[in-house]
Amino acid sequence: MEQLWLLVISGIVLSASVVGGARLLDSAAVRTSANDVADLFAIARDQAIATGKRTAVRIDRTEGRLVIHADVDTLMRLELARLRAVSIESTRDSMAYSASGLGYGASNLRVIVRRGASADTITVSRLGRVKR
Repeated sequence: MEQLWLLVISGIVLSASVVGGARLLDSAAVRTSANDVADLFAIARDQAIATGKRTAVRIDRTEGRLVIHADVDTLMRLELARLRAVSIESTRDSMAYSASGLGYGASNLRVIVRRGASADTITVSRLGRVKR
């Protein structure tokens, strides 16, 4: 009888730790992905300044992908849905940087990275600054 109670209690403790572990993995995936998104925008801005060409970050929400384009060249691709099973939401489908590194367009951009109950927001101002 005592062994049965021991098994029941260990099962309850184990199930609680599995749920907590899943939340921890979700949080880590979202945090890492949000850092990658912020880095991607910084790379696009630096590329625009270095080359003197307009550079754009295109956001594909359905595929969970961000891509840096300069003219007809694809400079970098970030496949977040495939890499970390996160979803992406955004207020716009792209962000462009002019040759001076300033944002090109009329409004701010907000990207939300989400997995499970964890979410993180990256805001890119119309001047091109990234804020988390």
